[in-house]
Amino acid sequence: MANRNNMRLLFLIVCLVLGFGFSDSYAKTPAKSGNSSKPAASAKAAPKATKSSSKSKTFSVTKKTDAQISEQKNALKKLESDLAKKRQELALLETEEKGVLNTISVLDQNLNQTRTYISELSRSEGMLERAIVQLSADIDSLDRKIEVRKAAMKKRIRNLYVVGRSSEARVLYSLLTQEGNPDRQVYWVHHILNQDRQEIEMLQQLVQERDEKKQLESSHLSDLKLLRTKKAAEEKGLVSQMSGQEKMLMSLKHDQNMQRRALKEFEQNQKTMLALIKKLEERRKKEIEQAKKEEAARKAREKADKSKKGKKKDSKAPSKTVEKPKVVVAESVKGPKCMPLKGEIISNYGLQEHPVLHIMTRNLGVEIRGKRGDAVRSAAAGTVVMVSEIDGRGPSVIIEHAGGTYSVYGHLKSIRVQEGKEVRNCEEIGEVGDVASLNGIKLYFQVSEGTQTVDPLQWLKTK
Repeated sequence: MANRNNMRLLFLIVCLVLGFGFSDSYAKTPAKSGNSSKPAASAKAAPKATKSSSKSKTFSVTKKTDAQISEQKNALKKLESDLAKKRQELALLETEEKGVLNTISVLDQNLNQTRTYISELSRSEGMLERAIVQLSADIDSLDRKIEVRKAAMKKRIRNLYVVGRSSEARVLYSLLTQEGNPDRQVYWVHHILNQDRQEIEMLQQLVQERDEKKQLESSHLSDLKLLRTKKAAEEKGLVSQMSGQEKMLMSLKHDQNMQRRALKEFEQNQKTMLALIKKLEERRKKEIEQAKKEEAARKAREKADKSKKGKKKDSKAPSKTVEKPKVVVAESVKGPKCMPLKGEIISNYGLQEHPVLHIMTRNLGVEIRGKRGDAVRSAAAGTVVMVSEIDGRGPSVIIEHAGGTYSVYGHLKSIRVQEGKEVRNCEEIGEVGDVASLNGIKLYFQVSEGTQTVDPLQWLKTK
């Protein structure tokens, strides 16, 4: 046993000579009884687990914030691309003789996109500011931890210089020669010899983490500066665009020639819409006629087949004919109806003064003010018969309801249905937008019974 202990001591002294050591606090621990050594280890392990958990939580929060910032950057890039296209379109309109309504529409869309872009820039600015504040706090915390570690290591080096390693050898010799559990002794020797190395590794990790956070902070500060520059330029440009739009609208109000052109374009758009409904109604009637012919042919075939069978069979009782109920075509769709968009009615059906052109026009439908991202819903159950870009209405959906009633939904930003799709009452069909709109985000909603337009708001009230 003595030889074995001497061999262990010799091995440990070699380790010490190679540069391993331990702190005074851990040197005193083994002097306690064997029973107390295990709880001491548990007590020391608990703070480590807590520290690890805290670090993991901080890392998770930082990672989530970085992901949000990255996602916001991608959203801004898309907005910048869309805005650039719209500005190119506007520049083209300025060099060519284009329609009055089209020019006003593009101006309005450009303004709306600029406002959205500024809003997203402000959002990104806020996210970066919060991230920088958090990074600054993390860096300060790491600096304090590094200082504490450095102070402990200075004290450790001073103790080694003053006392030397002879005291450590004596403690290790005492640990190995005392009576106790050999496995426990091996654990404590390993723990003592690795303590200094762990302290150095921890210090290196803290310094590396601080450097990474400082680098990220510098990157965020650079991004923030760029965002603020862009935001200032866009805000300045927005004022200029608003002034340009106001001048054009004032010219329109006082220039009779421009008013005549605008009214002609407006009426042409109305005719286009009526022609579309007429075409759909003619198609519906042809389909009904075709269905009737096919039904008549089917009945004739059945009658002929029965006649042939009657000659072959000698039936005593007359056969009972079951008549199918006739399909009653309603004048308008029956059943529950749904407001396609919740918002203020900014233009009513019938003869009205146009809110932008300031001329009397006959509206075929109503206009409902919307907010970016609002869903547009089907006013009643039916079938999507057209998904198309319509002059003056932008991306639009037309739904056919029972009895030849049609509902039209215009100025959509996005469309979520396809032609031929059956839709339920109040089913989402798209998102409200400002494409081909003269005055911001809104929904154009029109209802026709056959080829005759009706007041959509009154139609919604019928049951």
